[in-house]
Amino acid sequence: MNEKLLAEWCAEIEADPTRIRTRFPAAAREIGRTPGTSPEPGAERVEDDVRVSLLMALGRGLAGDGDTLSTEVHDLYRFGDADERRAVLLGLGHLEDLIGDRAVDLLHDALRTNDPRLVAAALGTYAARLDPAAWRQAVLKCLFVGVPLRLVAGLDRPDGSDDELRRMVADYAAERRAAGREVPADALPFLPVPTQTARES
Repeated sequence: MNEKLLAEWCAEIEADPTRIRTRFPAAAREIGRTPGTSPEPGAERVEDDVRVSLLMALGRGLAGDGDTLSTEVHDLYRFGDADERRAVLLGLGHLEDLIGDRAVDLLHDALRTNDPRLVAAALGTYAARLDPAAWRQAVLKCLFVGVPLRLVAGLDRPDGSDDELRRMVADYAAERRAAGREVPADALPFLPVPTQTARES
């Protein structure tokens, strides 16, 4: 990774936030990237770190102007490819104090996809701003598309393992078993002990 160039770009974006529109898409090509194009959900990649740094610079450049910050972030997501969208989602937790709830709709958009990388990226710390029902649905979506639940920030929060989530996972597991399909190991801790024991016996 070209750290010198990254520092220059961050300073440039702080001084003129509109520069992120050209720097963000070019980040992997110009500053650094991890080889390969289809990372596993949650895999750390150089280009993600670079783009998150650029987003943090954008936040510093637009501190106190949450509306403009939101507009820029939405445009980066809307016009970006899957890698750029993933980086935007990963960066939201770093912008939370500045952007507030303005980018929650981007989480909903990512969670409507079946791209495990986008789903995983959407469930970082910023996902705490989802309402409880949407957050539970997001956890269930992880089971559907194969995102490891260890990647879900806040899964151990009080409403992250409540009775409603357990019921939803139990229904999902029952449907999988009725169809002759294996229940993902990540679902087992949410199921009643007798059900889990029966499967293992």
